[in-house]
Amino acid sequence: MTRQKIELDVRGMTSNSCAIHVEESLSSVPGVLEVNVPGWESGKATVTTNEEVDTKTLSAAVTKAGYHASVKAIQNLEEQTKNEFTRQENVDFDLLVIGGGSGGFAAAIKGEELGYRVGIINAGTIGGTCVNIGCVPSKTLIRAAEAWHNAGHHPFLGVKTFQTNLDWRIVRDQKNNLVGDLRQKKYVDVLQAYPNIQLIKGYAKFTADGSVQVGDQFYRAKRYVIATGAQPRILPIPGLMEAQPLTSTTLMDLDQLPTSMIILGGRSIALELGQAMARFGVKVLILQRSSRLLPEHEPEIGRAIQNYLEAEGVTVLTGVQVERVSLEGEFRKVHIKMQGQQRVFEAEQILVALGRQPNTTGMGLEQVGVELDQNGAIIINEFQQSTNPIIYASGDVTPNPDYVYVAAASGALAVANAMNGNQKPLDLSALPGVVFTDPQVATVGLTEAQAKLQGYQVKSSVLPLEYVPRALAARNTRGLIKMITDQESSVILGVHVLAAEAGEVIQTATLAVKLGLKVSDLTETLFPYLTQVEGLKLAALSFTKDVEKLSCCAG
Repeated sequence: MTRQKIELDVRGMTSNSCAIHVEESLSSVPGVLEVNVPGWESGKATVTTNEEVDTKTLSAAVTKAGYHASVKAIQNLEEQTKNEFTRQENVDFDLLVIGGGSGGFAAAIKGEELGYRVGIINAGTIGGTCVNIGCVPSKTLIRAAEAWHNAGHHPFLGVKTFQTNLDWRIVRDQKNNLVGDLRQKKYVDVLQAYPNIQLIKGYAKFTADGSVQVGDQFYRAKRYVIATGAQPRILPIPGLMEAQPLTSTTLMDLDQLPTSMIILGGRSIALELGQAMARFGVKVLILQRSSRLLPEHEPEIGRAIQNYLEAEGVTVLTGVQVERVSLEGEFRKVHIKMQGQQRVFEAEQILVALGRQPNTTGMGLEQVGVELDQNGAIIINEFQQSTNPIIYASGDVTPNPDYVYVAAASGALAVANAMNGNQKPLDLSALPGVVFTDPQVATVGLTEAQAKLQGYQVKSSVLPLEYVPRALAARNTRGLIKMITDQESSVILGVHVLAAEAGEVIQTATLAVKLGLKVSDLTETLFPYLTQVEGLKLAALSFTKDVEKLSCCAG
C-alpha cells in the first residue's frame, strides 16, 4: 500500500493535555500508522498512513476533539525522490493551460513565477465568465437596481419619493464599460506583464497521441491544466429550446427589458437577477422545483428571503414540476404541475437559471483518459489532478464550487502540484459564499443538517436582526444570523447570515471557522458598536444570555 506523511496545522491547543487529546483522536482514524504532536506550542501534527486516508477524515477527527486542523503538506513516501516531473523531450511548453479565465490566468501566472515555459489557449473573449458575463456585470446590475429601488423609498417615512423613468440602455452601457475596463486591466494588460506566457487563440482538442490541437497547429507539454469554465445549463424540457429562453448571459445584454418574466430556478442566480429585474419594473414569477428557495442553505434563510421577495412584488412558487414550454405569438407559456394540479403561466420572456454545464464537450478528453462525472465535470482528486496523471483541472469545469476565488486558488494550486508533486490539497473547509440579493445571504462552514450528519451534537442559535443596533439605526431589520456549534466543545462549525451587509460580515465568521474558534472567543472579543459584524458577537452571546436584556455594545 502507498504510505504517505501528512502535516497538519492544529489550532486551539493550549496545554500538553490538548496535544495528547489531538494525538489520540488522530490515532483512532483507520489507516493511520503513526501520529506525532511535538507539543501544544508547535500547533503541528504529523500523521503517517499506510494508505490514502482522506484528509477530511483527519480534519474531522481533530474538530470533533474540540480543535481545528488544516492540511499543510502531503508527502508520498514511496515517491519522495520524484518531486520533479518526469523529463519529456520534444515539447513546446513545460505547462499548457487551456482556458483564459480567472482559473487559467492564475495557473499560467503561477507557472511563469516558478520559472516554466507557459502557453495559455483561449477561445473567445479573454477573461472568462466572471469579468465578462458573470460576477462583474451581474453584480453591477444588481447594485444599480438596488440604488434605483432605494432612491424611490424614504427609509424613515416609508413612502415613495420622486423618481424619473429608468433608461435601461444607459444602465446596460455603463455595465459594459466597466466590464471592458476590467477585462483590459486585469487580463489583457496583465498578460503583457508576463513575457514568458504565450497566448494561443482558438479552441483546444486533445488528440490520441496526447498533443493538443488548436486549428492546424499541434502543441505538446509536460503538464496540462484545464480551466475552460462552464456555461448556463439548459435542461431538456419539452419546447424550451423552441421558446428561445434567456440565460444570465443574454438577459444582461437585452436592448430593452421585457414587461414580464418567468424564472426557472430558485438558487443564487435566479434570485439575484429576479430581484434586480423586479426592481427595474419587470413583473417576475419564480418557479422552483424544490420545496423552498436556496435549498442548500438553512431553512430559516430560504423562508425569509422568499418573504422579502414577495414583499417587493415578486411571485414565488415552490414544489413546481415544469412539464413543457410553448411559444405562442410574442409570449411564452410554462405548463407546470403543482400539488397535483396542472397550471399554465404566461410571460414575455423566460429566464433559465438551473445551474451551469462544464465546458468539456468536444475537447477529446476521452482520448487521453480524462474521466467526467454525470454532470460532465472533470473528475479530480484533492490536488486538482484528473484521472490522467499529467492533466490537472481547476474552476467551474470541475465539481469544485463555482466561485471565482475558488477557481483562482485551485488554478495556482494545480500548477504547484503538477510541477512539484502532489504536496498540498485544496482546503475548502472554511469556504465563504455570498448570494447578492437584498438582503444578502452569506454563509461559511456547516449547516445544522450537515453538522448532524457528520455526527456532531449540535447546538444552534438564531438571532433576528432586530437585536442588532446597526440594523435598527439603518431602519433595516430584515434578516437573521444563525450560528452552528459543537455542543460539547463550543467550537463554531458554521455561520449563516441574512443581512443588508452579510457579505462584509462573513469574513470574520470565516476566520472563526477556519481557526476553530469557540463561542467564548467571540463573546470575549471587542466588536465596534453600530456595525453589522457586531451581530456575530450578539449571536454568540445568545447561547448563554437573553439578548433582550443586554445593554448597548453587546453587554
